[in-house]
Amino acid sequence: MVSSKLFALSALLGLMTALPVRSAQFQVTVGGPGGITQFSPTTVNANPGDVVTFVFQQKNHTATQSTFANPCSPAPGGFDSGFVPVSENNTSGPFQEAQFQVTDTNPVWVYCRQTGHCQLGMVFAINPGDKFAAFQAAAMGNTTSNTSSSTTSPSASSAAPSTSSTSASSTSQDHRIIVGGSTLTFQPSNISAQPGDTITFEFHQKNHTITQSSFAAPCQRLSSTSTSGQVGFDSGFMPVSQNATTFPTFTVQVNDTSPIWAYCRQVSHCGEGMVFAANANESTANTFEAFEARAQEINGTSSNSTGSSATGKNGAGAVRLGGTGIAVGLAALLLGLTL
Repeated sequence: MVSSKLFALSALLGLMTALPVRSAQFQVTVGGPGGITQFSPTTVNANPGDVVTFVFQQKNHTATQSTFANPCSPAPGGFDSGFVPVSENNTSGPFQEAQFQVTDTNPVWVYCRQTGHCQLGMVFAINPGDKFAAFQAAAMGNTTSNTSSSTTSPSASSAAPSTSSTSASSTSQDHRIIVGGSTLTFQPSNISAQPGDTITFEFHQKNHTITQSSFAAPCQRLSSTSTSGQVGFDSGFMPVSQNATTFPTFTVQVNDTSPIWAYCRQVSHCGEGMVFAANANESTANTFEAFEARAQEINGTSSNSTGSSATGKNGAGAVRLGGTGIAVGLAALLLGLTL
């Protein structure tokens, strides 16, 4: 009898160790009122699967991956949020976010590429160990390789948020897209754009976003599904009143001819077909019509659960409570076996 209890105890302990662990969510504030030039906090220690969310506040900053050797220069193939302008009088949000999913325990070095900010010590690190002070000191002693051009292309994405009014070339075109209004659509919803072109999303009535996703997961943020650390653009929610006569805009710059997939992450909107594409290849199976149909087929359920998990609110709370309930139930059963 004792041996059978010990066997059951061993099996249950093995089951407990195999239970999935909920990934952690870290929030990092970028900038702030009064011209703050810092990431807060400046470091986090994270595990694979954890998500770091950069929340952009006042002024115009980026979160750009660099290297320990060159703190103020973009890392080849690294992520880059692009410039995110926030007015000084916007003290209550909404604030745009960019997410990065941690894939291993190696250090990740980050800086703001606004002119002079890196040299002022505006740097950040994930899993820096005892090297953050040296990283920041090197940044503050670096006077080269920085740029303030908001049209610099991030290697990890086909498009980047942009605030530059300067054309990338003499033939660049700005494509204006109306978001929302009397319908749950992007108008037009499917365009062709060339490298150097810009896409300006003009937000009309209701409360919408333009959020980069992927063909495989139309209603999930790219940052949640990318296996290469891509952040993707996200305008954040843009509430517009019914009687508004001026409309906020969000602009991205096209870096290449790869397809760009995007959606509105307001609850149920993606599932109702509120999606957008640039440079969808109509000669393949990955057409805009197929992208839209896929979004409607899954009814936006992935979008809703992703939004909750990413912000650490409803979805994360449900997971946490579920995990606790399982652990408590197993603990009670173990106690009974040992009696």
